[in-house]
Amino acid sequence: MIIIPARIGSSRFPNKVLADVGGLPMVIRTAKAVESIDRVAIATDSKEVIDIATSYGITAIMTSKEHNSGTDRIYEAAKELKLDDDEIIINVQGDEPFIEEKVVRAVYDLTFKNRYNLNIMMNSCYKIMDNPQADDPNIVKVVTNKNNIALYFSRAKTPYPRDHHFNEYKGHLGIYGFTKKSLETFCNLSIAPLEEIEKLEQLRALYHGYNIAMVEVETKSFGIDTFEDLEKSLKIHCLHN
Repeated sequence: MIIIPARIGSSRFPNKVLADVGGLPMVIRTAKAVESIDRVAIATDSKEVIDIATSYGITAIMTSKEHNSGTDRIYEAAKELKLDDDEIIINVQGDEPFIEEKVVRAVYDLTFKNRYNLNIMMNSCYKIMDNPQADDPNIVKVVTNKNNIALYFSRAKTPYPRDHHFNEYKGHLGIYGFTKKSLETFCNLSIAPLEEIEKLEQLRALYHGYNIAMVEVETKSFGIDTFEDLEKSLKIHCLHN
């Protein structure tokens, strides 16, 4: 199942999940972009989002306003939906209205492959980007080992290009694949100091000794954190409010 966390509060872009994206609210466009892969539900803290999702025939679950991360939010929704322990759950961010189906499917397939590997708590993906792009702290970088297992995630430029010749950074996309059981395990872990410092929830898994499997994808999509991001995205995809 694909669960989309949609928190209504956003300090940089209030109510962004309901922003108009080519005639659809952002979170609805995100849901429709991935609905061919599996069942979709929206996990939200907003009655307005519930009502809008219902009007488009999309399942929506009311969740607490107190969650520290989107993953904690989708776990509450997974419990409410009474999903089985071996159910595959894909967390797609509500601010990715232009995410390509093939990207989410790649994470789904990786999660299916690793569903019985107890060492792998999460599955995710990255795109290759150049040196200048890596300067943006809003684009999270991931470093992996030879088996595409994540070693670390950071908002800083990592690995650091000491000789200034490195041009193949791995930009992390905030799409996560779990089983219901691994999602439960993650959400029962204590919040990690690294997670607090970088404000990256995936560091909770690494801090506690679990693995995150990665897959390389190609995408033009990016998370929308500000109104300027939305305007840029609309231009790239030739849509206008």
